[in-house]
Amino acid sequence: MIVFASLEGIGDLSQKLVETRRHVVYPLVYQLLKLAMILPVATAIVERSFSAMKIVKTRLRNRMGDKWMNDCLVTYIESDVLEQIDDEPIIQRFQSMDSRKGQL
Repeated sequence: MIVFASLEGIGDLSQKLVETRRHVVYPLVYQLLKLAMILPVATAIVERSFSAMKIVKTRLRNRMGDKWMNDCLVTYIESDVLEQIDDEPIIQRFQSMDSRKGQL
C-alpha cells in the first residue's frame, strides 16, 4: 500500500497500523512489533539489575539474606527516584515511633 511506503522504522509502522486501524486486523503482527520495541529496554533493565547485584553483593556480604539484598538492590537501582524524596519526614516518623537505643 502507498500508506506504508514512506515508513522508516518499526515505530513508524506500529503507529501507522494504529492510525489505519490495521492493528485490529493483524493483531499478531502488532504484538510482534510491540515486543520488538520493548526488548532493548527490558534487556537493559535486567543488565542494570545484575550489575547492581554484583556491586551490592560482595564477598563480605555473600551471606546476605534474600529480603535484605532485594531491599538494597531496589534502593540502589532506583536511586534516581529515591533522591527526589525528602529525608526529613522519614526521620521524624522513625523518631516518633517507640523508643530506641539511640536517636537518629
